[in-house]
Amino acid sequence: MTAALGLYGRRAVRTTSDLLIASRGVTPWWNASAIGGEYISAAAYLGTAGLVLAYGADMVWLPMGATAGYVLLQAFVTAPLRRSGAYTISDFAEWRLGSRAVRRIVTGCVCFVGWFYLLPQFQGAGVTLRVLTGAPVWAGWALVIAVALLVVASGGMRSITAVQAVQFWVKLVAVAVPAVALLALWHLDGGADPASAGAPTFARDTRVHVGHGLTVTLPADTVVTVRGPVDGVPRAGERLRLPAGTHTIGPGADVDFPPGAPVPHAGRLTVQDGDTWAMPFGHGEGLGLYAGYSAMLGVLLGTMGLPHILMRFYTNASGTTARRTAAAVPALLALFSVFPVLYGALGRLYTPDLLLTGDLDATVLLLPQRMLPGPAGALLTGLVAAGAFAAFISTSCGIVVAIAGTLSQCVRRRGVTAFRAGVVLALAAPLALLPGIGPQGAANVVTMALCVSACSLCPLLVLGIWWRGLTAPGAGAGLLLGGGLSVAAGVARLVAGPFTGWPAVLLTHPAMLLAPLSFAAMVAVSLLTRRRVPRRAERALARLHLPEDITAR
Repeated sequence: MTAALGLYGRRAVRTTSDLLIASRGVTPWWNASAIGGEYISAAAYLGTAGLVLAYGADMVWLPMGATAGYVLLQAFVTAPLRRSGAYTISDFAEWRLGSRAVRRIVTGCVCFVGWFYLLPQFQGAGVTLRVLTGAPVWAGWALVIAVALLVVASGGMRSITAVQAVQFWVKLVAVAVPAVALLALWHLDGGADPASAGAPTFARDTRVHVGHGLTVTLPADTVVTVRGPVDGVPRAGERLRLPAGTHTIGPGADVDFPPGAPVPHAGRLTVQDGDTWAMPFGHGEGLGLYAGYSAMLGVLLGTMGLPHILMRFYTNASGTTARRTAAAVPALLALFSVFPVLYGALGRLYTPDLLLTGDLDATVLLLPQRMLPGPAGALLTGLVAAGAFAAFISTSCGIVVAIAGTLSQCVRRRGVTAFRAGVVLALAAPLALLPGIGPQGAANVVTMALCVSACSLCPLLVLGIWWRGLTAPGAGAGLLLGGGLSVAAGVARLVAGPFTGWPAVLLTHPAMLLAPLSFAAMVAVSLLTRRRVPRRAERALARLHLPEDITAR
């Protein structure tokens, strides 16, 4: 379906404008559906459910923060940005500030936001194929890369608009229909409370296969049957009493748990009782209020600066239609966000073994057959998997268009060839980090992209649109400080982690410090260089805020 829609959109591609912004001919409702398709990525589709399973109510703020970010986007950015007439955020920066240097810095920020955002799409595809078929994880990466390359390089924005708009509704159906069926099954099964007192337990005899070595925390003494190494001692199918505390399970081990046994938690996950799991800001990830507020701020402000989302508003015919598009998006996202939370809550009852393996992104994929074994469960699993790959592909396509469009506008020979070269670079660059990032959840990796956006592109857009006094040195200082430090934190977290204590908190959730710092640097340096305010600043702000029919005269 993706390939067919992409080829259908390709028929009308004749110019660079078609590739980058679909010649500004997309209607508000169609564009809102396409933005919804871009937003529902691996993090929203798989990651949110896994985070709710592990951390509970704390994680519900993440989809809420992203949806609220679109409200701010509508109020402060969409219509003025569309009136600027620029193709990309880099084009806007150079048009507003008259600086090629700032344009290059913005291009770097756009690339890092996009590359961080692509990582969980590839990783989610690998996890999905591995869970469902046993295929190696690189097969999922290759599949998403191949489809994105085919769709984007052939038709650009025209192709992916049709793909993303249709795939939003595919994803909504794919996640909603199984959710309703599973909710009915849960009710028929007695409607057990996922927030019941105590840590999660196994409801029935459960065998857990550990593919890689794990360090786990056991909440209470438990008798298990083990085949494989545990605490460094090989076991051959013998019963073993494990005392409460920390244990190591070797690669390839099979551990059989009896009904009612407490679920061991992977070392990076905190054991929570039902009350703590069900209450916001209980213990969550163990990082306290700072981490919670910093994560929400990063998601809220980061949504305002996502290049692949902002680029979609250039496809609207006017600022008014761009605002209508932005107004419809929160309703679509709010509708979708109900369902991953439901999967996460049911997962605490029916897939608690994922807390042991740490494979949280598999919650949505495994739940249907855990609750409904047999052909009916397999059918629901197939539907969920189709929606998952729709999420990976539509989001990847949007990000690749944003990166390729930004890069192609920075070279002297702009055109279709430059755009397609940018597509190849956009897809190839994340592969350098992908093999070494380990089993990090999709939502956790996406927060890095949102943090870079919140600390660099968001301050540039807000101040560039609403403050006449912004100068090129001020914008450059804020972008380098906020964007540079947030990129460094993300790379350190991927390459040198895991960390513990406050270093882990600051590297994982730096937006509370870096976003205000970026705003402050832009304002302070601009005030110190006020003589360098562009001469055309007044005219630029008039074009951004007055109706098109007035500025066109």
